[in-house]
Amino acid sequence: MTAALYAGRYSLNTLVLEKMAPGGQIILSPAIENFPGFPGGISTQELIERFKKQIDDLGINIEIAEVQELATNLKSTPRLRLRVMVSEVEPIRTPIYNIRTNDGSYETKSIIIATGAQAKRLGVEGEDKFIGRGVSYCATCDGPLFRNKDVLVIGGGDRAVEEAIFLSSYAKSVYLVHRRAELRASKILVEKAKLIPKINFILESIVEEIQGQDKVEQVLLKNVKTNSKSKISCQGVFISVGIKPNTVFLKNFLEMDEKGFIITDQEMKTSGEGVFACGDCRKKSLYQVITACGEAAVAAASSHKYLLSQ
Repeated sequence: MTAALYAGRYSLNTLVLEKMAPGGQIILSPAIENFPGFPGGISTQELIERFKKQIDDLGINIEIAEVQELATNLKSTPRLRLRVMVSEVEPIRTPIYNIRTNDGSYETKSIIIATGAQAKRLGVEGEDKFIGRGVSYCATCDGPLFRNKDVLVIGGGDRAVEEAIFLSSYAKSVYLVHRRAELRASKILVEKAKLIPKINFILESIVEEIQGQDKVEQVLLKNVKTNSKSKISCQGVFISVGIKPNTVFLKNFLEMDEKGFIITDQEMKTSGEGVFACGDCRKKSLYQVITACGEAAVAAASSHKYLLSQ
């Protein structure tokens, strides 16, 4: 939506293709507390509506359609060049992109890809039921909502340990659950976490079910070594087993890393001429609303410059 906002302000003929509904991953959080300008936080729905109102005011349409494939068609366009006092018109090859969706196709000279990513799910009973009601995939986003609560973090990598450390600043207690006997996170992070009394390590265990009435109340654990089961009372479950970028449809079209994140430069340029990327689908270090917005503004500016050069 930020990319559309800036593209519209550059007076570019702009269309937003949205698979489901505007907002992306932030709709999984009931409120956003770390977006500048909103002391005390703002409900996710209200923030999305404010973004959408700005886009509507610029006359930009949002079409609900899933992009399935991108293709390139090179078209010749005339360009005037002067050679030894002789005026010549030489054709150049400009890529025109065909965007194929489940509901039709579109042609464009420039694309901004902002398809985001999705958190990997555990696939256990109760997970979907309690999303936004105790189940979260981002401690940085939702951690302050669990002040003085008991919370559980699931995962064994750097991100899981980082989230446990972050949550220890707010929660009454933090349980870090991992299925193996040792964490995969870097040694320095693990040692730092071990020095925090609030963090309790539950290894060789998995979550079998997230339980509660209207919100998370407890989790059912199983020890993978002994098969014994136990319950832990908690009000929050933070699932940190990785994220997956929504870039499958771009396979063999753009340069991506081994996990499928799009590789860009600082101007958000991808390996495709006139194609830019921003937000969680892009390879970067911090996945937050504020960084997505900043990258989107850069992507729109870069797209504008590219179109002016054509």
